[in-house]
Amino acid sequence: MINKTNITRRIIRCAYSKYQAMEKSKDLRDDQFELYDLCVVVETISGHCTCNMAAGDCFYMKGGKISLPDGADFCLYALQSAIPLLPAKQRRNHPADWMETDARVTCPDPACGLVMRIDRQQLRVLDHDEVSPVPWKE
Repeated sequence: MINKTNITRRIIRCAYSKYQAMEKSKDLRDDQFELYDLCVVVETISGHCTCNMAAGDCFYMKGGKISLPDGADFCLYALQSAIPLLPAKQRRNHPADWMETDARVTCPDPACGLVMRIDRQQLRVLDHDEVSPVPWKE
């Protein structure tokens, strides 16, 4: 019989070792940090969406800015359900953290059944003083 608990622990230890190696390999200044660019895409709609959303509709988050493809719009209610998760998804977390494994969020309208997937894209290096009014002090 396979012991799933031991296998899970080994996978987490292996992933954590890789995570630590990634953290140590970066050549960032003390005033720099990394964030993932995100793409939030409508994966499925199982009900009636009154905002005319369709599978494949998306928005992007780069740094602290949200953008849409040209000519596109996005449901405010679906957007507001994803926003609280985005800063955490932009950051690298411990491999066992649920933010590393869970990527789906739903629209709050129960009749809509819209499910979005938060996809990480490239890592972006940001300078503290470019994103904060508080000067960096070493």
